[in-house]
Amino acid sequence: MSESITLTVDGRNVNVAQGSSVAAAIAIAAITQHAALVTRRSVDGALRGPLCGMGICQECRVTIDGVPHRLACQTVCAAGMNVVTGNAAP
Repeated sequence: MSESITLTVDGRNVNVAQGSSVAAAIAIAAITQHAALVTRRSVDGALRGPLCGMGICQECRVTIDGVPHRLACQTVCAAGMNVVTGNAAP
């Protein structure tokens, strides 16, 4: 069994297995919070979510530790990481 780490997704703590992608952490947060799986909003405000899972579609862009446009599917979670998705945007 792999070690668990905790990070924050839209202000809520999420526990994931060490080595998980940020996209996986967002999916876990969506399931546990009964929310939509959202990573960002389009320029007209439409909700967007991960599509390809390998960094090509760019739909999984989120803000990680204050850095915008990071690919959630290509970023490994780190303990204490702060992730902000399109759910947090108005």
